[in-house]
Amino acid sequence: MRLLLIEDNARLGELIVEGLEREGFVIDWHETLEEGLEARGLAAYDLILLDLGLPDGDGLDLVRRLRRDRDVVPILILTARGGLGEKIAGLDVGADDYLVKPFDIAELAARCRALLRRPGACLGVVLSAGNVALDTASRSLQVAGVSVAITPRELALLEHLLRRAGQVVTKASLEDQLYAMDAEVTPNALEVAVSRLRKRLASAGADVILRTAHGVGYVLLASTHAACAHG
Repeated sequence: MRLLLIEDNARLGELIVEGLEREGFVIDWHETLEEGLEARGLAAYDLILLDLGLPDGDGLDLVRRLRRDRDVVPILILTARGGLGEKIAGLDVGADDYLVKPFDIAELAARCRALLRRPGACLGVVLSAGNVALDTASRSLQVAGVSVAITPRELALLEHLLRRAGQVVTKASLEDQLYAMDAEVTPNALEVAVSRLRKRLASAGADVILRTAHGVGYVLLASTHAACAHG
């Protein structure tokens, strides 16, 4: 899941990025409205985390612009403005949730997951293929009913493949989901991640196949059942 954070407080931005990356999110962080709007035009985001008091304007103006342009990406406002009238104003212009600073990163992560579980959003509750089941809310993996330890990056890769099980997922699409814009990514980083995921699934007895579509990407195939998402 890829998030766009627009926040001009350097220390808070660092804490949010570090905390949400531990929760399995990929974060692109920008400090102005202009940079955030440009980033939105360059990448597909599942959720926007938006401060209001920014150096080049009010975050509510960005909410208005996105909604006017029929952009339905979920928006979670992060702000020190805690008055009831200010919360109502933020929600009325089109924000989906409103979190007052200071806040706990665990609550922020929970609110992100809640927004992404809404109908039409990217986060289903359980994704499955064959005997593999990934709970996207608890960020946990089971194979044949047994819990399997997995790294956040491998889990993010598996989630993206499960959401498109039976279809070839391009390398570019996978890289967009796994790495932030400013991340230093080696040329074979994705191949290494895929190799590690294959080994982890095989060692756990998973009855799925992670196949390479040479020159294009990868496809996850269930040996006995079609992949599904439910919840």
